[in-house]
Parts: sequence; C-alpha cells; structure tokens
Amino acid sequence: MSHNASAAAPATNFLRQRIEHDLEAGAFAGRHFAGTPGDAAHHAAGPLDEARIRTRFPPEPNGYLHIGHAKSICLNFGLARDYGGACHLRFDDTNPEKEELEYVNAIKEMVQWLGWSWGPNLFEASSYFDFMYEAAEALINAGLAYVDEQTPDEMRANRGDFGKPGVDSPFRSRTPAENLARFREMRDGQHADGAMVLRARIDMASPNINLRDPTLYRIKHAEHHATGNKWCIYPMYTFAHPIEDALERITHSICTLEFEDQRPFYDWLLNHLADLGLLARPLPQQIEFGRLNLNYVVTSKRKLRQLVEEGHVTGWDDPRMPTLVGLRRRGFTPESIRAMVEATGASKQNAWIDDTVLDQALRADLEPQASRAFAVLQPLKLKLTNYAEVFGSVDHREPCEVAAHPHKPELGLRKFSLGPELWIEAEDFMEVPVKGYFRLFPGNKVRLKAGYVIECTGAEKDADGKVTAVLATVVPDTKSGTPGADAVKVKGVIGWVAAHEAVAAEVRLYERLFAEPQPDAGGRDFIEFLNPNSLRVVQGFVEPSLAGAAADQRWQFERHGYFVTDRVDHRADKPVFNKITGLKDSFQK
Repeated sequence: MSHNASAAAPATNFLRQRIEHDLEAGAFAGRHFAGTPGDAAHHAAGPLDEARIRTRFPPEPNGYLHIGHAKSICLNFGLARDYGGACHLRFDDTNPEKEELEYVNAIKEMVQWLGWSWGPNLFEASSYFDFMYEAAEALINAGLAYVDEQTPDEMRANRGDFGKPGVDSPFRSRTPAENLARFREMRDGQHADGAMVLRARIDMASPNINLRDPTLYRIKHAEHHATGNKWCIYPMYTFAHPIEDALERITHSICTLEFEDQRPFYDWLLNHLADLGLLARPLPQQIEFGRLNLNYVVTSKRKLRQLVEEGHVTGWDDPRMPTLVGLRRRGFTPESIRAMVEATGASKQNAWIDDTVLDQALRADLEPQASRAFAVLQPLKLKLTNYAEVFGSVDHREPCEVAAHPHKPELGLRKFSLGPELWIEAEDFMEVPVKGYFRLFPGNKVRLKAGYVIECTGAEKDADGKVTAVLATVVPDTKSGTPGADAVKVKGVIGWVAAHEAVAAEVRLYERLFAEPQPDAGGRDFIEFLNPNSLRVVQGFVEPSLAGAAADQRWQFERHGYFVTDRVDHRADKPVFNKITGLKDSFQK
C-alpha cells in the first residue's frame, strides 16, 4: 500500500491510539500472513504479504462513492501507510440484483484519484463464496444455524422489538441433518426466492436485536456480475463481511458507527468458525468511528440514485452531487478532500460539519498554485471613445501584461491587449451610483487592471432604456507599470477582456444542491428542499491566455472565484468552465 503524496504528521486520535497499543502489546505478532497449503486463507484470499497491520476499504459495488466514503478511504489507507501496513480494496459484492461492473470500475478509479494504491491487495467477496458456503454447512452441523421457512412477515413479527423478546421459529428445532438437506435444496435451486432462509441460532430473547437469529443466506435467482449463474443463494452482508476480514487477515476492521450494534454478531460468528477449525486466530477486531456528515448534503446511495433517476441532476457525476466523480468534475482536488478529512479527524461520535469546510480546504490548496485570469460573466460593452486619438488608430492594439500569479513569478506573465471596445461586468457600471460605489458612473475614473485609467462619460441605451454600452475615455500616460501611471488617483479597479480577442465561453455557476442544512432529517422528503438556483448557466468571456485550454484545468477568475474546465463537455473550440467555489464563503450564516 502506498500513497502518492507526502503528508504532514497527523494528529492523534482513538484509532491511532488503539493501533499503537496493539502493536506495542504484540497483538498480531507471529501471525502467518503468507498462509499455508492447508490454510483456508491460502485458498480463498491467496498468499498475503507481511504487514504490521492490515486494514480494508470494503465498498458494495451498487453505486458511486460519495464524500462520506472519502473519510473511510483516507482513514483506512492512511493508517496502513502510517503504521507500515497494507490496506485492501475489497468489493462486498453479495447482492447481485444491485451490483454492476460499472460501479466496480468507478470505485477503483476514485480510490486512485484520491491518491491511494491497494497494490496487490484487490479482493472480491464473491471469490470467497465457496468458503462461505462451507462455513454455513459447518454452522448447521454444529447446531448453530437452521433453515427457516416462515414468511418474511412472520419472521418480522416474531422477531420482537426493543421492548419485547422474539419468538422462536417453529423450524428452529430441526435436526442438523434436516437443516443440511434443506439448505442443499436451497443451493440446488429447488425453492423460490423468499421461500426460506438460513438463520444463525443464537438467542431470540437477546436485548440486541441483531443477535435474534440473524439471516445468513437467502435465495436469489439472479445472475452475478462475477460468478454468473453458479449460485442461486447468496450470503447476507453481515455474514460475509466478517469472514472476508478473517480470510484476508485484517487486523483492524474500521467501519462507521452504525455497525456498532453488529459487532457482537461479528465476534460471535468469527469465534465459532475459529472453534470449528475454519479460521485462524488472532481474529480481526471491528472498531467503529463517527461518520462524516456534511450540511446541505445527502449521502444515502438510495437517495443519490433517486436524484439521478428522476432527473433532478444530470447524472452521478453532476458537479452538484456529493459523489467523488461529481466533486472531481466540479473541480475539487484530491488534495483538498484529503486535507478536509484530516482536519475533521476521527471520533467515536457522529458529527455534522458545515459544507464550507470543504470549500476552505479547496481554497487553501488552490490559492498558492492556481494561475489568475480575467473573466467577464455578465458582459456589458465598454466603448473607449477617444481610443484613436490616444493611440493613433482604432486598429492599434496596446499590449498589456500582468503576473500569472501575484506570488509566483516563476509562472510568468499573462499577455493580452487593449482595443477600442472591451467587455466588463454589468455590475461595474451604475448610472446613479449608491453610496460607497467606486466603479464606473458618469464623471468617475477607474483603472482597467493592468491597463489604463479611464473616465466614464455616459452610456448608450436601447428603446426600452436598457444600457447597451458604457462610454468612457482613456486618460493618457496612465498605463500600469509605466512612469507616472499613478499620477491620477482612483479608488476603483475593474477587470476586463478586449472584445477583439475575448474567448467566448459557457460558464456554469453552481451553488448548493439543497436549500436546507439537513434536507432528509426526520424522514422528510428531501426532494422538497432542492435548491432551484443550484445551477445557472451564463455566456461569458475569458482572456485570450485561456484559449485552447485543456479539460480539467483550474484558474482563479479574479473577483469571481475558482473555476475549472469541465472534464466532460469542455472543448478547446467550445470552452465550458465550472465554478468550483468563491474566493470566500459567501453563504449567509
């Protein structure tokens, strides 16, 4: 396992303290990671390299990864890196009806994009199906599992609730031989979906409902993307996951807090399989941490799928989506996401974090490296009425230049030119200025950044009285960077793009997808809280240095914020820019 970027010394947390304690105590010393010919792990997972600790990131390939997954990815891969261990990428592909190869490939791509590598440690739950079936038969023969033929409604009713113990199934007293025969009938396709399930025999009166004879296997006559039609029974996630951890010799099975109540079953299953000689000790330890919740975001795969399928967004990679493919297309960098994860730490409680924390991490990453550029997003024509008089001809093009980055001279200069007509922002002109307005209005002077001081003389209007062009004159001998340029003092400086060399561009201005901080809280219909202004598309102009820009390139558009060329729709001859975030948090608190 390796990480492509160097990292500062991380802050300690309870996970690091737990790992350091285990290493100091030698909790996993002498473990035979390489396996032996008679070892189940050798047959299932294959030989494993030596590692001080072993973690895993085990997504179900039933959707695209989102910002919450980034927390788990960075924690698991980061801890393995920091303690000389290995982190596995494992696909928990136990539900063939919802899983697709598309999601498998997308998950791999996003883990790599975040900067992590699993090396040789790529695994699939489906490759362990033979062993899982063997484990199920061993539990049956030991009297620890039985086939239940109650209907789903009967099982649900007999399970009880937090105030009432469950009721034993009438099929619970079958002999191991009877259960084994029935289970093999399930395997051989002799029964319909939902007709029966295999359950663990634990304790129907347990105060932990997860221990009330949980389901281990169900019948699903469905083709699996990896195993085809070999199986018509599939293990439940809660049965498969602990076995996968054990076969891969995971030391610390780090997962989110909602799995805390499942830990007793995790331990029950692994200990019994070890007692039956199917697994080697020491066994993995499940450790839970609080998940990452961002305000104004939903991270339920079901709800994200709903947004896509109902057309509220353009796809899983819509830049408004909290999916990693969406954040990537929006323009967020992997470095900023890793920094946000590190800054939010790891704790034993779920916490809500404002989404602006991610924006702040992005700005901190881009500010020192993103080249600057002029862009006009609400274009208004500016006519320099004395241009020919000052420069000798309307055909003259006055060269101008400015640093690509104010603090990085090594990035060089941006070069462009002044002409008789420019594009400026519509908000940079007011016919009747409000108090404190220092930009263009009749009689006021401003500086064209990297250019000349100009004086506004009026405006042209259409028949409806709408301003169609601002009129101004150039003040001679005031060009930026020349002697005497500051002789004329002004309070306002505005950006601009010359009409003769402006690059027309589609600019997509993104805001929050939801108008409420927690749109799905309390079971509310989160669709009702979609922000109708989450996307606004404008036709603007950018400076000529951006002509021919490649996709997925970032700039700071002066005054506007950080922008990226769209990695899907952008073309050199038809530029498309996405707004990533503003120069500062503009959302009202």
